[in-house]
Amino acid sequence: MIQLIFASRNQNKTKEINNILQHTFPGRIEVKGLESLDYVGDIPETSLTISGNATQKAMFIYDRYHQNCFAEDTGLEITALNGEPGVYSARYAGIQRNDQDNINLVLAKMTGLTERSARFKTVISLVYENTPYLFEGICKGKIALARKGNGGFGYDPIFIPDGYDHSFGEMPSSEKNKISHRNIALQKMIQLFSEKIL
Repeated sequence: MIQLIFASRNQNKTKEINNILQHTFPGRIEVKGLESLDYVGDIPETSLTISGNATQKAMFIYDRYHQNCFAEDTGLEITALNGEPGVYSARYAGIQRNDQDNINLVLAKMTGLTERSARFKTVISLVYENTPYLFEGICKGKIALARKGNGGFGYDPIFIPDGYDHSFGEMPSSEKNKISHRNIALQKMIQLFSEKIL
């Protein structure tokens, strides 16, 4: 079995990724979060781009532990806010990184705006046997007028993907995983494993 370290402490993301990988490669790939390394401290995220942050995090863990690993960075890019919150999505409302505060700030900034198009962008950086790879996933949609649903995490309750009337926060994880930005990027990583590794 291939073991990959996911350079994140976000258990929601780890669970989501493991569910997708297990569906594709049952019993062949196991993903473990940072807690498996007993790493204490923050991983540097000083890049001004989503892809830069993903690469920085993956290389930091690979250089320190010499284990195959990947990292991802995700941003919500809102057209009417000139691409905000973007690379600052997790800490948009402050360093406390609170989902509800972030949602409140987005909704407040968009009060009265009719242009509500947005997109989620995920970049996965994989370092496998000292070789780096990048995979990008984009899911287009719009920002809801108010929260819809209590599922998911992050901005899910206010993001309605194109072609749907309900938000990520209203979808069961099985439905969201089929169309999400993270899944699109992950499927590209899965293709690499299918063709070159497994």
